[in-house]
Amino acid sequence: MSARFPGRKLSLVRLSILTGVVMAITAGGATAWGNFQDGRAAEAIPSVFAGYVDVTATPRYAFEDPVSKEAENVLLSFIVADRANACTPTWGAAYSLDDAGSALDLDRRVARLQQLGGTVSVSFGGLINDELAISCTDAGQLEAAYRAVVDRYNVSSIDLDIEGEALNDIASLDRRAAAVAALQQDRRGNGKDLTVWLTLPADPNGLTTAGSDAVRRMIAAGTDLAGVNIMTMDYGGSRLADRSMYENAVSAAEAAHRQLTGLYRDAGSELGSETVWRKIGLTPMIGQNDIQGEIFTLKDAEELSAYASAKGVGRLSMWSLNRDRTCSPNYPDVKQVSDGCSGVEQGSATFATILGAGVSGLSGGAGSPAVPAASPQPSKAPVVTDDPSKSPYPVWNETTAYTSGERIVWHSNVYEAKWWTRADTPDDPVLQGAATPWRIIGPVLPGDKPTPQLTAPAGTAPKWVPATVYRKGDRVLFEGRVYEAKWWTQTDSPEAAQQGAPESPWAKLRDEELLKLMATPSATPKPTP
Repeated sequence: MSARFPGRKLSLVRLSILTGVVMAITAGGATAWGNFQDGRAAEAIPSVFAGYVDVTATPRYAFEDPVSKEAENVLLSFIVADRANACTPTWGAAYSLDDAGSALDLDRRVARLQQLGGTVSVSFGGLINDELAISCTDAGQLEAAYRAVVDRYNVSSIDLDIEGEALNDIASLDRRAAAVAALQQDRRGNGKDLTVWLTLPADPNGLTTAGSDAVRRMIAAGTDLAGVNIMTMDYGGSRLADRSMYENAVSAAEAAHRQLTGLYRDAGSELGSETVWRKIGLTPMIGQNDIQGEIFTLKDAEELSAYASAKGVGRLSMWSLNRDRTCSPNYPDVKQVSDGCSGVEQGSATFATILGAGVSGLSGGAGSPAVPAASPQPSKAPVVTDDPSKSPYPVWNETTAYTSGERIVWHSNVYEAKWWTRADTPDDPVLQGAATPWRIIGPVLPGDKPTPQLTAPAGTAPKWVPATVYRKGDRVLFEGRVYEAKWWTQTDSPEAAQQGAPESPWAKLRDEELLKLMATPSATPKPTP
């Protein structure tokens, strides 16, 4: 080297500087490459909005008829253990899966939302009742219980809401983690995915110690967590004073991001910052929280939505879609939490629309180019023939009159009459809203069987006699059904009511009323002499 450049030597100082520059360039390149890979990995992870729906709350929330596009993705809650049978899943310990299907029409409503293109996830746990893993100690039965719910509602995503004393039950944490990991692995072996979110309480300092331990145990069991959803609500004494609910939520989110990064690093997975944000979910309680003075406002929702969009948060949720409306004037104290309204004045705005905007367009990854939709090709609708032997209700007939509440099957869907109707096609493509006498419930399900036609035996009520005078409330038996007089009548046959004529002085008892009457025939009112 000295022969080519006489008199010029590379000193130790210069060599050190040169080495440092090379190392810095190399490190910078590695960092840039790592950030690039992190961004690509994050783009592959969907970002969604899904509101919780309290299935057993009254009034019933019609999630199958979404009020906006943001409300098309729902988290139905909560599946918990039956109080008498520890390994049997129920809805809120109030309905078995079969009971929910008959009393709440849940199976058909789930199928209806899926029919519309919406997605349904099921949430297990909650604060009030026992999550399955708490009381079901048999590993095989526990996995089977989770599988029964997933298979019944044909869902590919579940949410595990673990809070309260359940977070301190180490044995149940391990049972749950093992059962869910096994179910997830089995489904993937059969070509079916199962997305798993873990929902945990948080405060402005992030996850609690017990919450972090729950995440650690899920990862160690081999569960592929889609993410950890933190409940940004009910802070109590941990709330940052003089800070908005939005600012408290941000503090919790930033802390949870650091915690989750460390938890995966400890498990041997070095995840980039953007990827970790995709594994973060945020769930505020809209409006009035359980703790008075904590009110998540529409402004908080707007700010949290923008924050989630900027960070690329993987999931935004809210408790709950049932509550996403202004309370009526009849609700006396909006400081008390209601299952059916938010406790704040919303006007025409909804929290779902505002929060949902924070993740819209992120499903394919932030910054991903939009893919133009293919032009729809016109096709002739297939002819659908309804099979009475496989229909849960009678097949619609244009010559039959139907009264309010009666159900029929038409073109493989179940409809319910909103008022008296005859010859009005249930799936008329023109009539909408108040113009149609029919409300669609959902599709005919694979396991549906015809509903037996209920016939009242002789003696359930006195047989109708034309010459007898009947007054309001009197009941008679006519062609296997019981009818109740709406007003004074004589000689008027119940046949008109049988055909659904609104002017008839008789009203046919519904099946549930008739069943109750048949169980207590002595309670049947007698005709007035």
